[in-house]
Amino acid sequence: MARVALVTGGTRGIGLAISLALKAQGRKVIANYPPAEIFRLSPEVPNDAAAEAFSREYDIGTAEFDVASFESCKEGIAKIIAEHGPIEVLVNNAGITRDVTLAKMTREAWDAVIATDLGSCFNTCRLTFDGMRERKFGRVVNIGSLVGQAGQYGQANYAAAKSGIHGFTMALALEGARHGITANDIAPGLIETEMTHAIPAEVLKMIIGRVPAGHMGEAADIARGVVFLTSDDAKYITGSTISINGGMHMY
Repeated sequence: MARVALVTGGTRGIGLAISLALKAQGRKVIANYPPAEIFRLSPEVPNDAAAEAFSREYDIGTAEFDVASFESCKEGIAKIIAEHGPIEVLVNNAGITRDVTLAKMTREAWDAVIATDLGSCFNTCRLTFDGMRERKFGRVVNIGSLVGQAGQYGQANYAAAKSGIHGFTMALALEGARHGITANDIAPGLIETEMTHAIPAEVLKMIIGRVPAGHMGEAADIARGVVFLTSDDAKYITGSTISINGGMHMY
């Protein structure tokens, strides 16, 4: 029977690539998406309709819940388990940005990014970890960022959240190792998504100039990393950060 994989933020961008790659790996994939009052997937189409279209196109199940809310995650994950079985592969991909320098950053902007990008990892892991431990199997991959390793001007909130993911993942790996659970994170560099398309062309050209590979990565590059870390071939890899960044800010 196929193992159930939950991908948060799994219907767009990097999340979509991960959902498709895990499906090709043979997983039963459920792609999470946010309630419309949190984030609109499309300005023209209601979120539920967009999710239904996604499911028809890709034959992948969807689940609506707010990853920043523990109660919303609790309800959403319980429904997934009831309908599809225990979640044994978890990919925490959902994230937002609220970029502004610290001098102008509001507490609301800080809290929103921390709750969505870092708090969501606690929410989903807390609600699935016990089940993984009981079954002596689990694969957790948290999507961090190069910004969490190197910092970035105007992204104190995002850098703090992504840096926190790295520490959280290592602690989770220590707790899960004796129970057949691996926990790793991937730190993407500059990846071509809707987010990078919003960067002014001159700024984007300057950033690409700092990438040794000379170009942006693709969402599929991150997805391939997730597929490997959730495979049986990676059963002895835990507590690791895989940097997929074209050589940018090497560690």
